[in-house]
Amino acid sequence: MKTDIEISQETTLQPIKEIAAQVGLTEDDLELYGKYKAKVEFETIAKVSKNSQGKLILVTSINPTPAGEGKSTVTVGLGDAMNAIGKKTVIALREPSLGPVMGIKGGATGGGYAQVLPMEDINLHFTGDMHAITTTNNALSALLDNHIQQGNELNIDPRRIIWKRVVDLNDRALRNVVIGLGGPIQGVPREDGFDITVASEIMAILCLATDLENLKQRLGNIVVGYTYDKEPVIVSDLKIEGALALLLKDAIKPNLVQTIFGTPALVHGGPFANIAHGCNSILATRTALGLGDYVITEAGFGADLGAEKFLDIKVPNLGKAPDAVVIVATIRALKMHGGVAKTDLSAENVPALTAGFANLKKHIENMQSYGLPVVVAINEFISDTDKELAALKELIENQGVSVEVASVWEKGPEGGKKLAELVSRVIDDSDHNFKTIYKSASGLEEKIETIVKKIYGGNGVNFSPKAKNQLATFSQYGWDRLPVCMAKTQYSLSDNPQALGAPMDFTVTIRELVPKVGAGFIVALTGDVMTMPGLPKKPAALNMDVDKDGNAIGLF
Repeated sequence: MKTDIEISQETTLQPIKEIAAQVGLTEDDLELYGKYKAKVEFETIAKVSKNSQGKLILVTSINPTPAGEGKSTVTVGLGDAMNAIGKKTVIALREPSLGPVMGIKGGATGGGYAQVLPMEDINLHFTGDMHAITTTNNALSALLDNHIQQGNELNIDPRRIIWKRVVDLNDRALRNVVIGLGGPIQGVPREDGFDITVASEIMAILCLATDLENLKQRLGNIVVGYTYDKEPVIVSDLKIEGALALLLKDAIKPNLVQTIFGTPALVHGGPFANIAHGCNSILATRTALGLGDYVITEAGFGADLGAEKFLDIKVPNLGKAPDAVVIVATIRALKMHGGVAKTDLSAENVPALTAGFANLKKHIENMQSYGLPVVVAINEFISDTDKELAALKELIENQGVSVEVASVWEKGPEGGKKLAELVSRVIDDSDHNFKTIYKSASGLEEKIETIVKKIYGGNGVNFSPKAKNQLATFSQYGWDRLPVCMAKTQYSLSDNPQALGAPMDFTVTIRELVPKVGAGFIVALTGDVMTMPGLPKKPAALNMDVDKDGNAIGLF
């Protein structure tokens, strides 16, 4: 069986100018990064935004397991299949982070015969967006510490700085550090720490900004810390939002690439859904909507995280709700949610599948609660049996939801045509009355409790003493009217990663709130979720190499 990288390296790529021509773009609309990658120019983004908008399809999934779900693979395969049945389709995806690429999770370019290419470039340095975001974040840190060193005109309390440095790697040793050691000329000593780049507020801002001016405004609203009088300090107080925006002037442009089968794909931005909002950029999605009759996009991890944030945070900024939601599930993963060990997933087990279906059922109900039509895509594995497929289809149809099997990993667009036809029919035949699950005027506590009770199925919320104090403080600053971005384990509907399926009778503990006022939301940290992941005992990097001709080896 060929690996993903072997399949990708056997593919003859089309010049990106030819891919652009499929959706009416010329070379003048592009900023070329070699033959096969390009950024879309600002003038073009503005021009296509005036076109009639295509239909938006959001792909999400059940809670992920080590068994694999293949959400990105289905997203890419569905886009190829939609084009194959004559629907002019553009894909909009997130960019991978080097942390999981070199760690354990892998990349975000799909797999098998449903990939975006060139996969090596996209999974590594791509067009430099991640580096630009990292540099911008750390430039803010350097300028902030220099302000304190040079007299501290703003009266910033070094003990109350909440802005962290970032690096786009999983590096647990950097979670907590002390800086400024070595004497007076080396800076003011203080505690600091590193997050992974995709957890940076700069990443969230890049993905939610609607243009350069909006980017600059959002950057200016970033809260970096507090004064000795406990008043918030924002970037515009430092008068550096223009310099930060300058560092991002190219990174904010969406990246155009292609799938194995030549479908145009805009790959841009990559916040994680378990610690950030988990969606690609508004600019990429809007551009795709102006170029295609259908746009396939995804949200990170399970629907309890990525899809909830897409619908409650991104949609109000995007100005368009999905016309349909596709929930990806696998029989293997559902059996694991039903209590089967990873080593035993290949054996037929309908009772475990039925038990694990509770997880999928909850996600279906959640997406329907937003007033959206739902389709389930069963991502097929070779170990799936006819009996298991029949049982799962029956369970799904009993919920009044349409379902189709997708075999895009193995068969490419041919394996996704039935799913594509189903999704297009559902869009044509369904009306939706989209609504967010909470009102913006509600307080933070009410918003968090609504998410926990309605989306997770929990009984309530416990707030730590620190979080309770923050609720009161944030209310004084008017931040309680912002949306909530839950930082929670992706593996469970609860805040306990071991509680698979659809747990009941649980509460979620909020240990801390983090203001991301520039991005426009408040992060609620639950459980022991980390904003700087660590590497596993045997990271994926151990399998990676490069040959004498510069070809990547072992990259999935």
